[in-house]
Amino acid sequence: MEKLYSIQEVSQLLGIPKDTLRYYDRIGIVSPSREDNRYRRYSKNDLIDLMNIQIMQYADFTLDEIKGTFGFHRMENVDPAYCREVASFLDAKNAETRRKMAHLEKVSQLLDVAAETLRDFNQESDQRLAEIVRELYRSIRKKEPGISEEGCHGHQG
Repeated sequence: MEKLYSIQEVSQLLGIPKDTLRYYDRIGIVSPSREDNRYRRYSKNDLIDLMNIQIMQYADFTLDEIKGTFGFHRMENVDPAYCREVASFLDAKNAETRRKMAHLEKVSQLLDVAAETLRDFNQESDQRLAEIVRELYRSIRKKEPGISEEGCHGHQG
């Protein structure tokens, strides 16, 4: 007979608050079996599903994405079309993650230059900061019409 775990044991083993486990059950992401007294009993597969959910949340998946895209149920025969659909979703999520990383890299560079400029303020460092700000602005606006570059020089004088 397979060992079943109480909500308290799962909470301690995986570091997931009991309220979160109850919520997952309520929204149908992980639905443990119930004893006659209605207490939740988690199987080894439920624990594996919970670990996968934690990993996906760490990877910035929302609960709606997790619930809607990933069937955390052991299937004897996996449908190849389903696998392709999930793979496409993962590709899109990875592309989104890479865009965020590129954005954060630009933000980090901007913050580095801004701090450097303020530590040793001079015309050269101010020009470098202004150029990075213009580049970032063009990236954000995707070269849409807006303030001209000449308008960005008004603070220098």
